[in-house]
Amino acid sequence: MSTLPPCPKCASEYTYEDGVQLVCPECGHEWSADAPADAGDADKVYKDSVGNVLQDGDTVTVIKDLKVKGSSLVVKVGTKVKNIRLCDGDHDIDCKIDGIGAMKLKSEFVRKV
Repeated sequence: MSTLPPCPKCASEYTYEDGVQLVCPECGHEWSADAPADAGDADKVYKDSVGNVLQDGDTVTVIKDLKVKGSSLVVKVGTKVKNIRLCDGDHDIDCKIDGIGAMKLKSEFVRKV
């Protein structure tokens, strides 16, 4: 039988090799064969534009004008955003900005206060 490791997401034993990647046919998860097994368990570290570590509840300042998609509003430089929440995805900060409302920001466009 195969000596390939089981899928780290669904624990399926039917994994197969596709080039340098391992693939799970049941859940579709792909991972590197030489990656450490515990890589997915570690907490992601979120950093602002200058490298400060961000946490839930922090206050940040916007470092450049940001256009709000789907409207004519702009989040201006220096806007303070209080009580941020960190989330997974491309835009990793979930927040509420006074005068604009709830939105998501990228951590590369903010600086911790």
